[in-house]
Amino acid sequence: MEQREESFRAADAIRAQGERFEGTGAEMVVEGLLREGADSVFGHPGGAILPVYDALHGAPIHHYLMRHEQGAAHAADGFARASGRVGVCIATSGPGATNLVTGLANAHMDSVGIVALTGQVGLALLGSDAFQEADTVGMTMPVVKHSYLVRQTGDIPRVLHEAFHIAGTGRRGPVLVDLPKNLTAGRGEALWPHGQPHVRGYRSEPPRPTDSELERAVEAIAEAKRPLLMVGGGASKAGAQDEVLALAGALGCPVISTLMGLGTVPTTHPGYLGMMGMHGTPIANVATTQTDLLIGIGVRFDDRVTGALARFAPQARVLHIEIDRAEVGKNIPAHIALVGDVRQVLRRLLPMLQGQDVRHPWLPEIDTEMRPDAESPFGYPRERFTDGRISGPQTVEALSAATRGKAIVVTDVGQHQMWAAQHYAFERPGQFITSGGLGTMGFGLPAAIGAQVGRPKETVLLLTGDGSFQMTLQELATVRSYDLPIKIVIFNNANLGMVRQWQEMFHGERYSYSALWNPDFCKLAEAYGIPALRATQSDEVDGLLRRAVDTPGPVLVDVRQVADENCWPIVPAGKALDEMIVRPSGRA
Repeated sequence: MEQREESFRAADAIRAQGERFEGTGAEMVVEGLLREGADSVFGHPGGAILPVYDALHGAPIHHYLMRHEQGAAHAADGFARASGRVGVCIATSGPGATNLVTGLANAHMDSVGIVALTGQVGLALLGSDAFQEADTVGMTMPVVKHSYLVRQTGDIPRVLHEAFHIAGTGRRGPVLVDLPKNLTAGRGEALWPHGQPHVRGYRSEPPRPTDSELERAVEAIAEAKRPLLMVGGGASKAGAQDEVLALAGALGCPVISTLMGLGTVPTTHPGYLGMMGMHGTPIANVATTQTDLLIGIGVRFDDRVTGALARFAPQARVLHIEIDRAEVGKNIPAHIALVGDVRQVLRRLLPMLQGQDVRHPWLPEIDTEMRPDAESPFGYPRERFTDGRISGPQTVEALSAATRGKAIVVTDVGQHQMWAAQHYAFERPGQFITSGGLGTMGFGLPAAIGAQVGRPKETVLLLTGDGSFQMTLQELATVRSYDLPIKIVIFNNANLGMVRQWQEMFHGERYSYSALWNPDFCKLAEAYGIPALRATQSDEVDGLLRRAVDTPGPVLVDVRQVADENCWPIVPAGKALDEMIVRPSGRA
């Protein structure tokens, strides 16, 4: 151990002097992680990546041993979203690498910067169907921002420097680095790169809209009578909350959010109409159909947001502010496009609005004509059931009250995800961590681990369904091993809830394989050494959840939900936003 520590002290001296580094490829990997500030990584060892794990032994890097490689990828994802830094996951070759694919695809869809390090068989064995060989670069190419197969030991420093740069700049995304074992085990010499890397074909600096493009945007805003701000995940990732709120204030117009944009505009903002889309508020969706200028900020207009494309925002011109030019016009034609970093674009746009007649306060018109009952913004009363049964929205509202709306909320995918989006009182960007584009069940628990590592002083809530939880529940061992104080709340309705709802509504009530047999989640948690609570009656919910939040260390809460409760409202697939279905009278 002393010898290893001496080698790292020597590496510190090399970093300071900018000299050449001589050592094994694995030592170069660890040195590269240290140089990039990656002090926390998530992984699982195996044969082809063992040289790297040997080099990690004694290194000043916190390695979190996950129980499955998919969990490592999701943990790196959650870490990146919570901390704003690039996440790192590590896996071996073959099945280790293939188990990362879902996590890489998830990060790719949601524009999350992670670097995945995978072991690979030696270069001489490539293409021979060697033990645990897989074409990792080939199979992951569609779901990463960039990928590398390292072919020389001396290339490792440059490749890692480039990988972190690509993952963390522009529209963020996952980058894969495949490391043949003969390179990580063998010795080599390299000169550490300094400064910003120059990657052929890659522009790290986002484009900037021209002055004439900005002037066209100002003209469109001045001409509009019913402008509407639509805020997406790109605004949150850009750290543009202040600029978005300043624009909303300058225009005096209402604001809506996509699922990924939640938290950018506080739920208490007077102009905020809530989330829009398939499970959005009726007021937000109706406002979208009536606006004459839709200002999309960091959005990609996916199908769960737009509904039927031909009938989306039918009266509106579209002003699209987006960092990725490929997203402009991909789904919804943009009449005016401002391509660039959202924060910087808004900072240039806002001064140009001063002195212009751009205030269009049509919010009162919406308030009086379209806003539903404030006590039932989603089409149903807050007191869902009078017989003691527990509803999903009640559970989320109780959690929001117990944490005063300040927790980092991580979810899996399904009804509980939508209830969390609808009913938690988010107030800041990065507070809501969920699988948006890929909709990955099993994302929640490992992502919560990463979020807690990335924000160790904050309360992290995991809201998960009984179906999602059972896909990665082995990571309870990781939670316990590192004593991570995550509060795990299981919405236990003994069903794949959203699947069951769709079967009820769109498949003739034929419940094909959506009912679940579940273990006793409390006993399961206790087997992992995690305290557990259970709520079976509605009058228990508030107190139990407050108790869980106030308990030091990890806690699991099994909340027995109504089995046939549906998530309202809903826009059926292929329908327009103004064709949303609210809760039928008498229906759960």
